[in-house]
Amino acid sequence: MSIYVGNLSYQVTEDDIKAVFAEYGTVKRVQVPTDRETGRPRGFAFVEMETDAEEAAAIDGLDGAEWMGRDLKVNKAKPREDRGSSGGNRGGYGGGGGRNRY
Repeated sequence: MSIYVGNLSYQVTEDDIKAVFAEYGTVKRVQVPTDRETGRPRGFAFVEMETDAEEAAAIDGLDGAEWMGRDLKVNKAKPREDRGSSGGNRGGYGGGGGRNRY
């Protein structure tokens, strides 16, 4: 499981985040998503710690804490929803008002 870290400064780096979370245990991975067009961080990150206990300690210690002038939002990351490739509901039946003519 990983940790969601929100409301980050746009100047934050993976190393900055790793240093803060290392106070709570071993950091296995840090991922800072970037904007496709600008390349700058999007204001959130995901952190994976070595154990569930370390993750819990980091969440308890950092959620709501002020860092780089912002109040952090730190919680367990929710699983990514599968958006599929269809781009929405495209049933293809048109608007017949429920009446099909054969």
